[in-house]
Amino acid sequence: MEEKRWYKSLYIIALFVFLYLPILVMIIFSFNQSRQNIIFTGFTIDWYGRLWNNQALITGLLNSLVVGLSATFIATIIGTLGAVGLTKYNFIGKNIVNQIVYVPIVIPEVVLGIALLSIFSFFSIPLGLLTLFIAHVTFSVPFVVVSVRAGFTEETLALEEAAMDLGANKRETFTKVTLPALWPAIISGALLSFTLSLDDVIISFFVVGPDSQTLPLAILSMVRVAVTPDVNALATLILIVTVALVFSNGLRQVRKIQKNAQ
Repeated sequence: MEEKRWYKSLYIIALFVFLYLPILVMIIFSFNQSRQNIIFTGFTIDWYGRLWNNQALITGLLNSLVVGLSATFIATIIGTLGAVGLTKYNFIGKNIVNQIVYVPIVIPEVVLGIALLSIFSFFSIPLGLLTLFIAHVTFSVPFVVVSVRAGFTEETLALEEAAMDLGANKRETFTKVTLPALWPAIISGALLSFTLSLDDVIISFFVVGPDSQTLPLAILSMVRVAVTPDVNALATLILIVTVALVFSNGLRQVRKIQKNAQ
């Protein structure tokens, strides 16, 4: 029994080291005095100040945030309405739509990137932030559909039927029963969509054009020479913001559960 516990502990430690050691190294080297991420020569926070003078990184970050937030907003609306329609209503060709709506999830990104580039070229749409926005909406919608459809539980459908039996019309049922019940799934889908948009490299590479750049593409062009500590500093700041959002959301969920239990 003691030997099994020892193996389990070793496995858990190895798992956490495998997952978080690269992140820890990145954070440490964001405080490195040297420009080379090979040897830690001393502690400094100068890179966090110099980061804001790196125009390529800041422009890429702003483009990624603008495209990510706008694409997430539109994809969440389309995906939520699509999930509601596919779950609650029957129409001609529903089975076909059910199958093809998930295709962008499973096909390789390089194929989707080439397909979108072909469409934009066929319609003579100049590449830039607009085509990047359209592309990100395209590959984000299926993920929102999957997330929202998972939120349709038997309890949600029963609440809808009860509301209709009590005299609520379809609009009232959707806004006062369905939407609040689906809200956690919608938020999950939106966060997933935003994360995918912020991370995307391959599809963005095909559709962004030469005059615009996202943060991942800006970092990719920089690392071909060398990863400087200001890149690590920016990644560390993004990590801190992400952890803070996840922690605050978890704390809010715990408080909500505690409030409902009282």
